Amino acid sequence: MNHTIISIKEPQNEPVLSYAPGTPERHRLKKELERIANEQIEVPVIIGGKEYTSGDQGKMIMPHNHHHVLGRYHKANEKLINLAVETAVNAQKDWERLPWMERASINLRAAELINREYRYTLNAATMLNQSKNVHQAEIDAACEVADFLRFNAYYMSIIYREQPHSERDTINRLGYRALEGFVFAVSPFNFTSIAANLPTAPVLMGNAALWKPASSAVLSAYYLMRLFKEAGYPGGVINFIPGPGSKVGKPVLSNYHLAGIHFTGSTAVFQGIWKQIGENIGKYRTYPRIVGETGGKNFIIVHPSADLHEVAAAVVRGGFEYQGQKCSAASRIYIPTSKWNPLKKILEDMISQIKIGDPRDFSNFMNAVIDEPAFDKIMGYIKKAEEDTDTEIIFGGRGDKSTGYFIEPTVLLTTNPHFITMEEEIFGPVVTCYLYDEAEFENTLHLCDETSPYGLTGAIFAHDRRAIQLASDILRHAAGNFYINDKPTGAVVGEQPFGGGRASGTNDKAGSHINLHRWVSPRAIKENLYPPTDFKYPFMN
Repeated sequence: MNHTIISIKEPQNEPVLSYAPGTPERHRLKKELERIANEQIEVPVIIGGKEYTSGDQGKMIMPHNHHHVLGRYHKANEKLINLAVETAVNAQKDWERLPWMERASINLRAAELINREYRYTLNAATMLNQSKNVHQAEIDAACEVADFLRFNAYYMSIIYREQPHSERDTINRLGYRALEGFVFAVSPFNFTSIAANLPTAPVLMGNAALWKPASSAVLSAYYLMRLFKEAGYPGGVINFIPGPGSKVGKPVLSNYHLAGIHFTGSTAVFQGIWKQIGENIGKYRTYPRIVGETGGKNFIIVHPSADLHEVAAAVVRGGFEYQGQKCSAASRIYIPTSKWNPLKKILEDMISQIKIGDPRDFSNFMNAVIDEPAFDKIMGYIKKAEEDTDTEIIFGGRGDKSTGYFIEPTVLLTTNPHFITMEEEIFGPVVTCYLYDEAEFENTLHLCDETSPYGLTGAIFAHDRRAIQLASDILRHAAGNFYINDKPTGAVVGEQPFGGGRASGTNDKAGSHINLHRWVSPRAIKENLYPPTDFKYPFMN
């Protein structure tokens, strides 16, 4: 092995299974849903491969039936967090010295375990604890997790092949060291794949991680930890410390050994983390790498030349899939006044067919929002629209949290392009439309660019190529992922590296080699094959 130059072939994306009636995958998933729904599981803190209990427990529930408790998890306390830091720092010493292909092999084995064994467990846990329908769970918890694991191993091999030029009498090379310290991975509730990638991406590059999953998505995170252990990650390179962000974050962010943050979540929380790092900057051994993907206020621009059926499908899928709980979800739509009435009719027909309910009923397109605070926040925005004289509710607008946290797909129409639902991230199934005069297309592009502080995703629908080019140019910084005649959601690993700028994050592009570069500290090494024996240069003669 030490005398082998290994090449990893560029992988293919994991195929998405249909779960159509009569298929074997549908049958297997139904059984796993029943098993997990009827099993009361107790999730421990996991440090160095060992399980710990703190006695301070949180509940794991079904958002679509919040009276149903799936189990309980132990919250990490400061003593356990400090143990996790010590364990990670010690574990990294051997881990970073392991030949890179050995680390890659663990990733690749984990991906195969998903394909062969863990697919239905991860999907079922995601559907039940995060209220995600079967298709959304499949593309996330099965396919994208496997894609991150496979493609990151491939990208690592590309990075290590990047070497400098050498002259005849010298040998130059770059060594890609791990960071000095641990990486703190903080993952959100809405994507199991992000939860998998945030700790494993830096760990693949030789680092060790402390992983704090979202408190509302601990169940799928726990099954990921079981997957990582079975795949061969040594104890201590990923340490699992669930708990409230405020309590977990404080001792972690003030620790001398903090070397990096890998974060996905709200803009406010990320800015708070950055501020704490700034306040503690003199305490660290090294400047921490800060990598974050946060919110979005994602747009769809409709040009007069657009196909309105294509636009309507993009609005419904982009705005209401997974209840709009995607950082990339379509949220503000700019529509030519002349196209509004026909588009409204198409939207009405599509939205009237949407069913909402338990994800175990595969006919439901939408399910519940994640928890009561999210429900109350979203309904608060809808109430503001009800009370605003410039805004009206076109479709939806009702919510019910008696059994589950259900909110109807809601379409607002406003005459105020700076109304609160046009500017602030809602993170729910609410889309706001604004009408513009066709002659004002270019000015509307500037309006779109300047309205929101975010810069994550956006789309232009047009068949006029000049309009597409103009939108692409003016909206250059408005979206890190820009879509032409497609909804602004659904980035695929290896195809559309994901991330945005402005208030949406550091744009380090998860799902590409760009992200992995943040988790190494290169060292340039020069070897002189024929060193000089005299200090004098020719010009001195």
